[in-house]
Amino acid sequence: MIRISQAFIDSLLESDWQLHDPTTEGMGIGDEPAILTAWPKADGVVAGVEIAARLFEAVGLKPERLARDGDVVAKGMPILRVAGRAEALHVVYKEAQCVMEYASGIARRTRQMCEAAQAVNPKVQVAGTRKHFPGAKTISLCGFLAGGGIVHRAGLSDSILVFDQHRDLTSDPEAAVKRLIQAEPERKIAVEVDSPEDGLKWAKMGVHIIQCERFTPEVMKAFSEQLHEVAPGTIINAAGGVNAENAAVYAEAGVDVLVTSWPYFGKPADIKMQFTRG
Repeated sequence: MIRISQAFIDSLLESDWQLHDPTTEGMGIGDEPAILTAWPKADGVVAGVEIAARLFEAVGLKPERLARDGDVVAKGMPILRVAGRAEALHVVYKEAQCVMEYASGIARRTRQMCEAAQAVNPKVQVAGTRKHFPGAKTISLCGFLAGGGIVHRAGLSDSILVFDQHRDLTSDPEAAVKRLIQAEPERKIAVEVDSPEDGLKWAKMGVHIIQCERFTPEVMKAFSEQLHEVAPGTIINAAGGVNAENAAVYAEAGVDVLVTSWPYFGKPADIKMQFTRG
């Protein structure tokens, strides 16, 4: 479960509701009782429901959660219902709709990847990177988790991953990584590589995770077999260009984790927000 701070909820409200709602006020309908019902226009996984509900709660409303993040919902099935004054509903509903649409789109693509990969390798995990749209971490990871994925790196502090950008800044990368292993004995150390030779070298040095950048499935399979002989227990990540179309092929190649940002970028789901007088 992703922590949703009140500050985050307030920031979403502030982005769309800076001062007041002249349309609702000018029409004189602010005090009219109304009911808002949200439902998807197509079958699929839904996400962002909890964030949407929190948005309505922030203005004093009591939303009825009819589905949970990660549920597979049929077209037209209500996922959220809120009753209250029209003014309060109008200052929230569009932001709530956007959150659910973007999060649900990410959740559906993540579920697609998970199902494709785990059909051939039930143990493989699909991990979401931190390469999401700036400012959209909470919504992106909310959708990713709802789709059955895991978090690869929420941020710099939660894991250790050595890139070329790190190694290129030292004259002795091997010594620097050995120093890192000694400095962080309670953490697993991951190194990203772009060749099987590099992967084997770092695994022999005691690196726990080898992240393979843009290996072809054929190269990945051969590398996986060799690595399991040389350094059994080493975790193998596949990264770079991994998506729903090739997830099964990489999963079949002996990979433990598919590292991807693919689910973040695509068409949002379509969520209907239906108002009725109440």
